[in-house]
Amino acid sequence: MIRLHELKIAALAALGVAVMHTAVAQADPYLWLEDVAGEKAITWVKEQNAKSQKLLEAEPLFATIRDKTLEIVNSRARIPAVSERGGFLYNFWQDEKQIRGVWRRTTMAEYKKAMPAWETVLDLDQLAKDEKENWVWKGATCLKPDYTRCLVDLSRGGADASVIREYDLPSKSFVVGGFQLTESKGGAAWADRDTLLVQTNFGAGSMTQSGYPRITKEWKRGTPIETAKLIFEGIDADISVTTFQVDQKGYKKRQFVNRGLTFYTTALYLREGETLIKLDVPPDAGTSYAHGGLWVSLKTPWTVGGKSYPQGALITMDFERFLKGERDFEMVFEPNARKSLDGWTLTKNFLVLNVLENVKNTVWEYRLVGGKWAQQSKLALEGNQKMAALDRDDSDDYFVTATDYLTPSTLWLRTAGGSNNIEKLKSLPAFFEASPYKVEQREVASKDGERIPYFVVMRKDTKLDGKNPTLLYGYGGFQISLLPAYSGTIGNAWLDNGGIYVVGNIRGGGEFGPRWHLAGLKENRQKVYDDFIAVAEDLIASKITSPRHLAISGGSNGGLLVGAVMVQRPELFRAVLCSVPLLDMQRYHKLLAGASWVAEYGNPETPAEWEYISKYSPYQNVKPGVKYPKVLFVTSTRDDRVHPGHARKMMAKMMAQ
Repeated sequence: MIRLHELKIAALAALGVAVMHTAVAQADPYLWLEDVAGEKAITWVKEQNAKSQKLLEAEPLFATIRDKTLEIVNSRARIPAVSERGGFLYNFWQDEKQIRGVWRRTTMAEYKKAMPAWETVLDLDQLAKDEKENWVWKGATCLKPDYTRCLVDLSRGGADASVIREYDLPSKSFVVGGFQLTESKGGAAWADRDTLLVQTNFGAGSMTQSGYPRITKEWKRGTPIETAKLIFEGIDADISVTTFQVDQKGYKKRQFVNRGLTFYTTALYLREGETLIKLDVPPDAGTSYAHGGLWVSLKTPWTVGGKSYPQGALITMDFERFLKGERDFEMVFEPNARKSLDGWTLTKNFLVLNVLENVKNTVWEYRLVGGKWAQQSKLALEGNQKMAALDRDDSDDYFVTATDYLTPSTLWLRTAGGSNNIEKLKSLPAFFEASPYKVEQREVASKDGERIPYFVVMRKDTKLDGKNPTLLYGYGGFQISLLPAYSGTIGNAWLDNGGIYVVGNIRGGGEFGPRWHLAGLKENRQKVYDDFIAVAEDLIASKITSPRHLAISGGSNGGLLVGAVMVQRPELFRAVLCSVPLLDMQRYHKLLAGASWVAEYGNPETPAEWEYISKYSPYQNVKPGVKYPKVLFVTSTRDDRVHPGHARKMMAKMMAQ
């Protein structure tokens, strides 16, 4: 028997937290609700669903809102999102008739028409019927340059884990005896027509603690996958390991191995034959190989080659010179306190940047001048602008979408360079009348003084009397930015029924680049909740609304957000919509993909980290005798990322209290 006084302090702390977790687990009367498909748990879920459905359907507006929402989401008056492969534009489409959806294609000439002629490539409804499976589309990866063979990802019921099957586009059929991977998280990429780069569940011990593959292999056609050649093997504590290939016309084809160390740090290796060369770049940077160059997007400052580059900068240099040890990077984009990089792409001759300034996107074009990237033009479009690349190696074309809270999305085709090289392709119809409404961007000081912006969508004649039903939405994590965008469902279901819609751009997101995200990580998590509370309090102080009329909503990490602030400040809110949430932060890392998020939240098994996690974890902090807002928990038995046990256990505990 180990004597406690013989242990070092660190070991004592570790032992103490391990004992604590065991005791808590034994004391938790609702652990049985973590049994996702267990008969007892499912029976309980069905009972709660029936109660909730009865309450919701009793609301006078329920049927009207339901019918109008279905009409909007099933409307054919949508902009079909497309990706270009081999001269065709591919789209995956769902509506009230094609429930599971259809993978289809057309030409650019047809796509420009009001009613394009589409050619069906794969009908998922028919496939699901034929194979008696609840197939959900997860995407397709096609082999360059002819794009005749694809790897189709199919998920059962929408889970992250998927089945991968080889598909022949000319015959529109799955390849008999072709490549096929059984259900697993992971994926595969083409090396050539007869070779795949595969990361999947190779059997016992091949997955990380986070539930993703830690082994990547090269698999040759016609051989058993058990004989696939090992490329790289990570460790159990890694997040995941993947191999991918970059193949661009006019540039050397290269393969890379990406070893996910944490959710935000990676080790990137260049694969040359049997050799793996670790790239000397910051582990938290976004690193890409494109057009013969190494591109690095910095999340923290970096000093290299005698130069210092700031957090949030985009830098680049020739890849061959980098491999030889040279480090003379060019800084293409430099951020400031209110300006950050939200994305970038390369066309044949141009670099296109999506710049986020004070939570509004604009598109900028750069061209090589004297060997350096020089700013050429800024697109003058109304609305929040987001660009997307076309998969072309010999063109300067790219897509731009412009939208805001009151303006239906419009899709443009832009040819980089010149002032008039832009063509309107598609535009959404207005699903609600926007003229009575206005959008205001406001700011409020959070608890520590940081200025937090937020958007308010309301009627122009709104009376500031504190009586307006208001829905406040937030996320606040994983560097996800909440940007102005049109929603016909919010317009119809909420605004047109007298509601005010508010979006908080709180820390933890990416609205002001990496610094905004890092400001809400781990021990700083409470700042995220303070920001959201500050927005709520400002809405009340300005008499836009009052606690009696204020509801909050969030999903996934946003579900944790609204769960935490509901528990901390229940008097501020009347209602809470908590969707697919994390709530039991003492066990989140043990449930499904939870271990992969330790870099975001911290490890509850580390005493110093549990110290701050324990103060906000909703499941541990909800108390009897407190009047909480009305709350609706939404989750899914098919969610293999955020465990449904979080919502189930929180509901059961609150009901018991």
